[in-house]
Amino acid sequence: MKSAKTMTILLLGLILAASPLFAAGGQQGGAAPAPASGGSTAAVSVNEDGTVNNPEDVKVDPNKLVFWSLFSGGDGAWMDKIIADYNQTGPSKQVQSVMLVWADYYIKFGTAVAARKGPDIGVSHVSRLPELVEQGMVVPVDAYAQKAGVNWNDFAPAMVEGVTFNGKKYAIPLDTHAEIMYVNTDILTAAGVALTNGQIRVNNAAEFKAVLDKVKSTLKAGQTVISLPQSGDEPYRIWWATYFQMGGTPLVNAAGTQVTLNRDIAIRAAEYVKSFFTDGYVLPGISDGGQMFQNGLSAITWNGTWMTGVFSETSGLHFAAQPYPRVFGTNDACWADAHVFVIPTKQARNEANTQAAVDFTAWAVTKGGPTWAGSGQIPSNIPVQSSPAFTALPYRADYARAATTAVLPSKNVHFGAFKDSMITNLDLVWGGQATPAVAIQNITDAITQAIRN
Repeated sequence: MKSAKTMTILLLGLILAASPLFAAGGQQGGAAPAPASGGSTAAVSVNEDGTVNNPEDVKVDPNKLVFWSLFSGGDGAWMDKIIADYNQTGPSKQVQSVMLVWADYYIKFGTAVAARKGPDIGVSHVSRLPELVEQGMVVPVDAYAQKAGVNWNDFAPAMVEGVTFNGKKYAIPLDTHAEIMYVNTDILTAAGVALTNGQIRVNNAAEFKAVLDKVKSTLKAGQTVISLPQSGDEPYRIWWATYFQMGGTPLVNAAGTQVTLNRDIAIRAAEYVKSFFTDGYVLPGISDGGQMFQNGLSAITWNGTWMTGVFSETSGLHFAAQPYPRVFGTNDACWADAHVFVIPTKQARNEANTQAAVDFTAWAVTKGGPTWAGSGQIPSNIPVQSSPAFTALPYRADYARAATTAVLPSKNVHFGAFKDSMITNLDLVWGGQATPAVAIQNITDAITQAIRN
């Protein structure tokens, strides 16, 4: 998810010393590479945040299950702890984690599985699962899940439906992660913004803009009202929330054969999001809105629930978290997706190891659920959601309802293409290179082309 300076290290010993991922994992037993036995002799390219650019070349322990992770957005440390805790339980197979660059994950994953060099355990967004199932990259888990003691009634019906294809379940749900609003209570209080339990309460777009104007008039040099990048996922997710709050319809029909995107509403939603940039609420050139908020330089940021853990551990940062505010219509729609564990197709893996892989995922979503909640994500396992370990965590009760009001992506094999088109064309709007009308028409055309293929 983050860009980082890349450094190439030729020797595994140097990787162990230089990589935060491996250094931490070495102590925790989660992310450490295996002793030097087997694997590739090619150089491993490791980024400053511990992610690797060529995971297939990481030295792996042949006695462990290999898990490819995409949790580089602040939640990786919590997954490492889950793996370390699991390995301490004495399972039939321990787990070794390799963290990939988020933006490259699905390409690397698909390429490796197709080449029969994929991991034993993977993670997917539920929005990308239809594509993985369609391409035969993941295996059904029903029988293994039963032996692992998975109770499907412990998950919301919508979540179970999201991982079910032709009557078979292809994943174990891990969480729901929504785009929520974080507010710096120090900056807002100094601006005289009235807060209710530390949160902003507004009823419509005009009231929200009034709050932004109030903050804008009191900012110091280098501060911004909203820390929002001018490209990528973050502004797209705000457009998504706005579109559905305005009454937008799904991108395609249930059969996936017809575009049902409401063009007029989509344009108005794009115009509204663009106004944050043109009306001076966002400083130009922001590349990492979360980092700017963490540094105390923004009054508001919109980001995923996964940032809660990071913000909570930031000394001197006084903040509150709440669902994305309802500023249009009568529903609290926001963007969300869900992480699910998958078992990649791998002919070289025997039945015992496949069972061991599912055993880990079943443990991770139950016993490891409270730890995962520490990252800020909303666990999919209902008993974990209602446990004191979750409800006692700060902020979670303030935004947990976002998991029920969020509009999840369409369950469509082409959603990855849909999303790429939306982000690419909306970026042109935020950058002033296309009008909202042109961008939405381009998106409509791209979706139409995708479902015809």
